[in-house]
Amino acid sequence: MDEDQGPSQIVPHGSPNRTIRDRLTSIKKTFFTKEGILGDYDYVFLFRPNLPFMKKSRQASPFFGLNDKMPVVLALLLGLQHALAMLAGIITPPILMSGSSGVNLPADLQQYLVSTSLIVSGILSMIQITRFHIYKTPSTPTKLRDDLRYYLGTGLISVVGISFSIISVAEGAFAQMYANGYCPTAADGTQLPCPDAYGALLGTSAVCALIEILIAFIPPRIMLKIFPPIVTGPTVMLIGISLIETGFKNWAGGSGPCADATHTAFFDACPNVGAAHALPWGSPEYLGLGFSVFLAIILCERFGAPIMKSTSVIIGLLVGCIIAAATGYFDRSGIDAAPVASFIWVHTFKLTVYGPLVLPVLAVFIICACEAIGDITATCDVSRLEVEGRIYESRIQGGVLADGLNGILAALMTITPMSTFAQNNGVIALTRCANRTAGYCCCMFLIIMGVFAKFAAALVAIPSAVLGGMTTFLFCAVAVSGIAIITRGVPFTRRNRFILTAGLSIGYGATLVPNYFSNVFSYSGDNKSLQGFLDAIELVMETGFTVTAFVSMILNLTLPEEIEETDEKLIAADEPVATKDLPPNGQSGESDRIGSAHEKQI
Repeated sequence: MDEDQGPSQIVPHGSPNRTIRDRLTSIKKTFFTKEGILGDYDYVFLFRPNLPFMKKSRQASPFFGLNDKMPVVLALLLGLQHALAMLAGIITPPILMSGSSGVNLPADLQQYLVSTSLIVSGILSMIQITRFHIYKTPSTPTKLRDDLRYYLGTGLISVVGISFSIISVAEGAFAQMYANGYCPTAADGTQLPCPDAYGALLGTSAVCALIEILIAFIPPRIMLKIFPPIVTGPTVMLIGISLIETGFKNWAGGSGPCADATHTAFFDACPNVGAAHALPWGSPEYLGLGFSVFLAIILCERFGAPIMKSTSVIIGLLVGCIIAAATGYFDRSGIDAAPVASFIWVHTFKLTVYGPLVLPVLAVFIICACEAIGDITATCDVSRLEVEGRIYESRIQGGVLADGLNGILAALMTITPMSTFAQNNGVIALTRCANRTAGYCCCMFLIIMGVFAKFAAALVAIPSAVLGGMTTFLFCAVAVSGIAIITRGVPFTRRNRFILTAGLSIGYGATLVPNYFSNVFSYSGDNKSLQGFLDAIELVMETGFTVTAFVSMILNLTLPEEIEETDEKLIAADEPVATKDLPPNGQSGESDRIGSAHEKQI
């Protein structure tokens, strides 16, 4: 059992109260003794590189459970490691959605969104890490049902960041808004800043997040049956695959108008002719910058210390930034103009509900629930906690509920939907630390990074080629995570192969040819409601992973299980074979042999 930590209670409970003297003694021991500050942890392990001529330590590091006491320095160090491991995943969505491939916001708004994404991730991660028992729901199983206990949060190091699944939907919706006149364009067709489109995305997300909250109150057993690995695996894989195009375009110079075959003269170079050291899209200099990031990530994995391996993406990004700055590709004007500090609601957006976005965003939150189930299961596994039973199911329920609530809170804090991150499971496995104290330190570092606006401005100023080298690797990692879900949780029976084939057929097609559905509806009347509904269907059908999710889910629930040939042999081996009394001479008759053979065939 893993409930030694006891979920945090919103209501009073019967545990004995600690006196002020006890609390002061505990604080003194934690912050003013060598044991409390440093402990006996092998810090060299975290920084020992993996070089061929160095001996490897054969002694395993101690494992820190959820509530084990751990030294202050170690908690801060591992918390920073967790924050760096998820940093790239947090900053990527706002940079893409607010940039030239999204709503073309000015630099100050882009910097604000990056800062706020870090702050909001830190705040909302605390909700997941702190597990609350919901008031007025029984804390023990009832006589009639044992699934009426409801929690908020997982009680694990379940950190949250902006969901990657919203990027493809948002970029498709923004393109649609520019095409139908919702967003302004210049006389020459250049797309102008459209903060109202971003506000429409936020408002729609705040409303649609209610569906994930409703999903959280479905009994976990049924939830796991509706969203098994055969549904979540291909969905997560296609989320990554659909984003690789954007990452690779950035690697070659940019994913905005400069990457299009037809563009104005202003975009003959990337990101535009007025940028520092601007070059045509696909220039070898840009490819080299992106490759420097890619190579640094590989070298960190091969030769780096454990703390470098878990932060290899950020180290690669740092290497690329250093090379770009040394060769004149880095523009620091935005950093100089940025304020010293920032916080939530320094800038706001007009919240509206955009009709065509409702169906796609509902699908995004359903997919976020699927992702949360898989990520929480993996976190339980690496944290050495049970992955079945009532406690595990309550963590699934609490995690999905917190995910849905975080979606509403994030939209009200000007950030797009959040989801549980899987990157930190690797950090837990590598450092052997599942302690929630490290999780809280991670949240603290994220908030500090977000408050200092100069840090966000430096991230926004990163050249597209450097960012592309990092995001391409990151998006491929998402796709590989989906493949891992399939291989670990889906037996390759004929039925399952059929479901995967059917789901991926349209999903891959819509990902590779995203405009295949644009000419299906020919309505051009004045009924805006009907036009919005048709636009919503078009947006859903042109988002490959949503189609794959729904097709896989429907087929998995409707197609009956089949008995494979190997299963038949196992059933036959398990069945008792009928025997008959032998004749006096010790040999069975011909009819007995035929009967025995027939029984074995059955």
